[in-house]
Amino acid sequence: MAHDSLYAAPTTAEAEPGADRLAGLRGLFGSWDAVIVAALVVAVLVASLTVENFATGRNAQFLLLDLMPLALIALPMTLIVITGEIDLSVASMVGLCSTLMGQLWLSSGLSLELICVLVVLLGAVLGAVNGLFVTGFGLPSLAVTIGTLALYRGLSFVVLGDQAVADFPADWTAAAVRAIPGTSIPVVVVPLLLLAVVFGIVLHATAAGRALYAMGNNDQAATFTGVSVARTKFWLFVVSGAVCGLVGIFWTLRYASARGDNATGLELTVVTAVLLGGVSIFGGRGALLGVVAGVLLLGVLRNALQLADVDANALTIVTGSLLIASVVLPNAVADIRARLHRRRQRHPVAS
Repeated sequence: MAHDSLYAAPTTAEAEPGADRLAGLRGLFGSWDAVIVAALVVAVLVASLTVENFATGRNAQFLLLDLMPLALIALPMTLIVITGEIDLSVASMVGLCSTLMGQLWLSSGLSLELICVLVVLLGAVLGAVNGLFVTGFGLPSLAVTIGTLALYRGLSFVVLGDQAVADFPADWTAAAVRAIPGTSIPVVVVPLLLLAVVFGIVLHATAAGRALYAMGNNDQAATFTGVSVARTKFWLFVVSGAVCGLVGIFWTLRYASARGDNATGLELTVVTAVLLGGVSIFGGRGALLGVVAGVLLLGVLRNALQLADVDANALTIVTGSLLIASVVLPNAVADIRARLHRRRQRHPVAS
């Protein structure tokens, strides 16, 4: 099948002495995760040697800040895609949350702390709307989130029109880009890492995570084993919306600007990073390590090309090409490995 797991270790190892260890090595270095990690290392080395100012602390800080929205949204997106669904409205939710933050700051008189709480709640509500249409009415998530992509983006311009709100407190905007003392690592990376650990534990070390893979492989079979498929998927969309609320806050404070077009096009980059990290578009397969590596690889490539004065249109071409490659290559590799495995079973090597 096109979406057989890339992460399963070969099963022919028992045929030769010491094969268990060799099988483990083949499983590690033959996985898509390992391919993406290796590509990331190569990209960093090549960029460091060939692109001026890439290997500087200042550029590392800007690179990490640029990756924050992408990395945050990729966490819940990974879980959603593993279940066989998708959320293409993430960028529009970020934009709507950003404009609401700006409008509340401009006219409500509320404290910024309370506004941030309300923005995250709005994101959760927007995600709940997606989840309701997908799980409550049984509509395809692709169609639903394409619709809400346009709806939420349109509402962003209803809230603020063409104007921008930019008079946020200087201490808040400075905190969004502040680095850990003595390093070039932004402070906001710390909560990102904590969230990544939480999502990784849930996905790879809990029964809930195993249920997500089961849903992606076969919804009906997962239901028969006692998994509440509709409820789980609904809450995944809610979490996705809440995270988009957080991203809307960060985006607004980092650029000190709330605008209706904030984060336009980010959904393409998020989906590219998730699929590039080895998550199957068909669901049922993927790992958070590969997604983290995919996020970093995509960020490094875009950053290096920008420093090399490559045209913005070329960056879009690179992202689109990587999206196609991330869908085609893992499934092609899985097909090849499956055929080789079947051939070895038909023609076993004599011991």
